[in-house]
Amino acid sequence: MLSRLADQAAAASGTVVISVIGGMAGVGKTALAVHWARRAATSFPGGQLYADLRGFGGSGMPAAPGEVLHGFLDALGVAPGQIPAGLDAQAALYRSATAGRRMLIVLDNARDERQVRPLLPSTPGSLVLVTSRRQLTGLSAAEGAQLLTIDVLTVSDASALLTARLGADRAATDPAAVTEIAELCGHLPLALAITAARAAARPGLTLASLAAELRDAHRRLTALDGGDPAVGVRAVFSWSYAQLTPGAARIFRLLGVHPGPTISVPAAASLGAIPVGQAGQHLAELARAHLVVEHSLGRYALHDLLRAYAAEQAEATEGRADRHAAAQRMLDHYLHTGYAAALLLAPARDRITIAEPQSGVIPERLVGHEQAMSWLEAECKVMLAAAALAAEMSFDSHAWQLPWTMADFLNRRGPWQEWVNAEQTALTAVTRLGDIAGQAMTHRLAAKGYHRLADYDRARAHTEAALNLYEQLGDCIGEARSHQALSIIVECQDGLAESRRHDECALRLFEAAGHRAGQANIRNSLGWTHIQLGDPQRGLDYCREALALHRDLGDRAGEALSWDSVGYAEHRLGRLTEAAHCYHQALGIFQELGDLFEEAWVRIHLGDNHQAAGAVADARASWTRALDILDGLHHPDAEQVRAKLAGTS
Repeated sequence: MLSRLADQAAAASGTVVISVIGGMAGVGKTALAVHWARRAATSFPGGQLYADLRGFGGSGMPAAPGEVLHGFLDALGVAPGQIPAGLDAQAALYRSATAGRRMLIVLDNARDERQVRPLLPSTPGSLVLVTSRRQLTGLSAAEGAQLLTIDVLTVSDASALLTARLGADRAATDPAAVTEIAELCGHLPLALAITAARAAARPGLTLASLAAELRDAHRRLTALDGGDPAVGVRAVFSWSYAQLTPGAARIFRLLGVHPGPTISVPAAASLGAIPVGQAGQHLAELARAHLVVEHSLGRYALHDLLRAYAAEQAEATEGRADRHAAAQRMLDHYLHTGYAAALLLAPARDRITIAEPQSGVIPERLVGHEQAMSWLEAECKVMLAAAALAAEMSFDSHAWQLPWTMADFLNRRGPWQEWVNAEQTALTAVTRLGDIAGQAMTHRLAAKGYHRLADYDRARAHTEAALNLYEQLGDCIGEARSHQALSIIVECQDGLAESRRHDECALRLFEAAGHRAGQANIRNSLGWTHIQLGDPQRGLDYCREALALHRDLGDRAGEALSWDSVGYAEHRLGRLTEAAHCYHQALGIFQELGDLFEEAWVRIHLGDNHQAAGAVADARASWTRALDILDGLHHPDAEQVRAKLAGTS
């Protein structure tokens, strides 16, 4: 991009080309500007000027524009006695002295636009490079500057830089450690350079030992000190932090409590117990200072090393009670918003009781299924990280209830391994609480995750554990749900007769309790089992009853499952046109719900139906789409579909 700017400067008529290179501390803005300026020197016969504006640093106050102009005029050959005292007069003389000269001017480490503007020449063909830790958008708006933000290095570039600094022979002794060190340095050039320098000073230290020093997040910034206050990671971060307004500085500190990887404006408002508008202003200030990045509209990301620095500042400035309260507000925000989202996804779901949110928490208002899905999509990784943090900080109710709020979303969309990991952590937390009902629920959800992973032995063990707990509690609905789950699991293990027994037991329990949603679900399950046992007509009767109940209850997910089952029964009865109609009904609802796994299975069934009708091309198209979904979900059932496609090639 900078080379293109040089070409633009050469062709410019009546304007000066200006580029502002921005980015977080330590990302290499100055190194890039200076390196490129040296290479481009011959393209600017009028000469080069360089000034460190000291906008951020520990070496004193930012350079005054008059101070810099005095130095520039001196470099341009203006006698000291001819340099006027006033800033306006100095700027006018500077523009006169640079007139007609095609120059490259590097203004490094600028604090703001006011510091830069008097230093801009007026000669067409000149190029001004400005580096800053702030987004100098005012230069873009008023002077037409082009903004270039430097990001951290890619994985390969970070490893290459570290290898070059360490030496190829030493790096070759432990390539895995090189990759880990690059990751622990957050791919930040300054951190990589400091680590390589420390390694050079300690030639007997193995790279694995160096990685181990960096692995401890609480000691990482100390390990990246470098021994020089001018270049230590902690020091250069502090220079940006020191320029913040008090409100933005507080939010930055509290971001050290947040687990990441991103945070929304409403979540930041709850974290800080401040109005949403104020939180947005503070995050915008942090983004302008390159202390956070606006990852997407209204969502902000914090580099891992900056998060460690923020956590240090929070520990030093915020009292333990304040940090604990901020963490609880954040967890309350995700729990209460997630709970609302969960019920929008599955209105018929059996509910749990959650505590009232802390003062200062403003849960987000979600309206409708689509908005709930979008919110969970955006917050999925954050919620999983928040649940892990809750367990770590002994917020045990949050640790098991946060995964509960995500269960239907994760069941439909994955990632299932992360889901079961969260449920295992949740199980430890809810056991500490002594909450038997919560333990039973968590066992059930862990079982669903393992079922999605096709780990049927673990799924069965967790479901049986849940059943035992529900029996202790005398919770007949929980018992029925567990029998229903066992029916599905053992059916996958070819235990059809046992599957039917569990279904029949569940139906008796649901009927005795008058639980209509449970009756609808289990009738569909019974119908499916009868179809598998070779009685499609009886299975069809059960599935039609289930379909009517689900439609009456407004349970869209249950309705879709029943449509698929009815379609399967019609297919087995040889009524292929009717079966196709049912499958399309199911497909439309699952797409509406965003349930990728069930969509894939309906497409498999639809493909089978097309094949039975002799429409091989349509069958392959349906299977191919199902395979794409299952491969994306990393589900082992993909192999069955691959075999179908191979058999019709």
